[in-house]
Amino acid sequence: MKSILSPATEEYAPFYADYIQRAQARGDVIAALPKQIDEIRSALEKLTDTQARFRNGLAEWSIKEIVSHLIDAERVFSYRLLRISRNDKTPLPGFEQVDYVREAGADELALEDLLAEFEYLRRANILAVKNISEESAARVGTASSAAVSARALIFMLVGHVEHHMASLREKYLPSLT
Repeated sequence: MKSILSPATEEYAPFYADYIQRAQARGDVIAALPKQIDEIRSALEKLTDTQARFRNGLAEWSIKEIVSHLIDAERVFSYRLLRISRNDKTPLPGFEQVDYVREAGADELALEDLLAEFEYLRRANILAVKNISEESAARVGTASSAAVSARALIFMLVGHVEHHMASLREKYLPSLT
């Protein structure tokens, strides 16, 4: 797929509007997918283990936990994208992101491994998106009890990373310099 139309508001739950808007602000969403790999690496790969465990507050996730969350969401959104684009009408459940982050044990993992895992997942998703037809991208299914199109999920992949990278740039990384 060379380009993709922005999803209409009825193609996603209001909760995801911020992600969609952030993806739209990138312009070409297809081009943003691989660029985000480099942006994440550039921002985080030089952090020490101590820096990567930094939390912006007691109840906040560490930088490693944020990367782990990006990995989980990449998997969940891409699974939804696969199912919906293949015209599977089975309602898909939500996921408890806080539980996933807690159970991942990201602070005990190497930051480089987390960054590599995100990169490999994203590269696989880039190929899947590249090969999706316009008809498949327009299909709508149900996830987290709400209608969502395959096209909206592509925008969510980009917008979710944008959301967390903005948080890292604004609230985390300045505290480490």
